[in-house]
Amino acid sequence: MQLSFQRQSRPLIGVAAALLILGALAGCGTTNSIGGGSSDSGPAAGTDTNMGGLWSGGSKPNGFPGFTKKPGPNDRPTRVGWVSARASQCGFVFNPTQLRANYFLFERSYGANRKRMDDIQRAYDYSFESTTARAKENANYCTKERVDEIRPELNRFLAGDFRTF
Repeated sequence: MQLSFQRQSRPLIGVAAALLILGALAGCGTTNSIGGGSSDSGPAAGTDTNMGGLWSGGSKPNGFPGFTKKPGPNDRPTRVGWVSARASQCGFVFNPTQLRANYFLFERSYGANRKRMDDIQRAYDYSFESTTARAKENANYCTKERVDEIRPELNRFLAGDFRTF
């Protein structure tokens, strides 16, 4: 009789143990660890903590910014111009004029009309020129960290991949 009772209670003991473990694990985290919570419970949302940054727009561990906002119409041309200027200043071997032309062809292939192309060109050129001017002012602009940050995006752009993530 006792053997029969033990066999019947095993599933219940297993379920009870699983619920206890889940309950214990649920108490281990806070809402702040995923970018929520109040500002007095730890780092605020948007700070560059590993998890908070991933969920709240801070920097991701791979160096790319978090994308929690909808991209604006001039985000891509500004970004491509900015990376091109930084790479030029740091001695990367590539043709910035050719990169610019390839980028404009990319935008045209997605149906940008004449007015939109003028806006794209203005945003790109302003970003390129202002970044170049600021970089020239700083003799220590091209640090190892900055070069390592530029390289993957420049390679992606040189391959013709201008997508916004």
